[in-house]
Amino acid sequence: MLIGVPKEIKNFEYRVGLVPGSVRELIAHGHRVLVQKGAGEKIGFDDNAYQQAGAIIAETAEQVYGEAEMVIKVKEPQASECRMLRPGQILFAYLHLAPDPEQTKLLQESGCIAIAYETVTDKNGGLPLLAPMSEVAGRMAIQAGATSLEIKNGGSGMLLGGVPGVAPAKVVVIGGGVVGTNSVRMAMGMGAHVVVIDKALERLYHLDLQFGSKINTIFSTTDAIEKHVMEADLVVGAVLIPGASAPKLVTRKMLSQMRPGSVIVDVSIDQGGCFETSKPTTHDHPTYIVDGVVHYCVTNMPGGVPRTSTFALNNATLPFALALANLGYKEAMRRDLHLLNGLNISGGQITYQAVAEAVNQSYVPATQMIM
Repeated sequence: MLIGVPKEIKNFEYRVGLVPGSVRELIAHGHRVLVQKGAGEKIGFDDNAYQQAGAIIAETAEQVYGEAEMVIKVKEPQASECRMLRPGQILFAYLHLAPDPEQTKLLQESGCIAIAYETVTDKNGGLPLLAPMSEVAGRMAIQAGATSLEIKNGGSGMLLGGVPGVAPAKVVVIGGGVVGTNSVRMAMGMGAHVVVIDKALERLYHLDLQFGSKINTIFSTTDAIEKHVMEADLVVGAVLIPGASAPKLVTRKMLSQMRPGSVIVDVSIDQGGCFETSKPTTHDHPTYIVDGVVHYCVTNMPGGVPRTSTFALNNATLPFALALANLGYKEAMRRDLHLLNGLNISGGQITYQAVAEAVNQSYVPATQMIM
């Protein structure tokens, strides 16, 4: 199979779909890889590194999309990229379609086979291709929150960990999954007072076992969220419903009662955000202020540390990429129902129920598309 790796074009996005080591692995299995010129240059992988791994260097994105049978990238394709996709071509990337009806429509019109990293599952019910970026984003959320608390960035001028004789900041993490767990670890390590809120008692139990008395675990209710958000210096939104839009758990009324200079970091923004006042931002303009509260809502947070993120992502995606290339997408999905769960759009049909419901369209079970 001929596999294409385009250069990412989203704002401040320097991650790349395949590192040279992954290219070499695919070529060792008899495939060909076409990499757009400069695709990995910003993170230390120049064109020569890809050529030494056996890749062919393409001058333009048009060449990559025009020739490749499968396109492997990181972020969701922008409108110009969607229009270069063609019927039957495989797209393997993060898509986050639920809050993005325009991208959904363009992918349907293209006729491509769109497989979303974020809905591929594993035997434990986890999301193995989302997990590495969730780990990065969870850790970055605390870094970003700590910086946003500085007075020059609109924050209250509070040091996250405090100093002897001065109380630390209160950090509230809504959601105890992969993002939340990593946020808790970082915030705790920096000396903050940490509260984590989740609706799954089993998750809270595991967090309590992992971190002990250094954190407070709270069962999620509207009352609990309101109480702790109002008291917080930094709130991290780490809520995920796979493939679906994030629920708006923090209302503007709650937010308006926070202390001026407090900060929210909405890691759920890729799925629409879990704060009523959230709107997507970018790495060059990451924050804005509503009711005196600093909002950090960057949609590709791991893109801020693209080298680390690219390696972490490739470690997770390579086995699935090999399966798709070796077997073709239909046979690969027949053999692996967890990979089948990644199929979001096929031949113009929406094949992931949560996406169909979010964009108010009909749904065709993915199993029907691989018969």
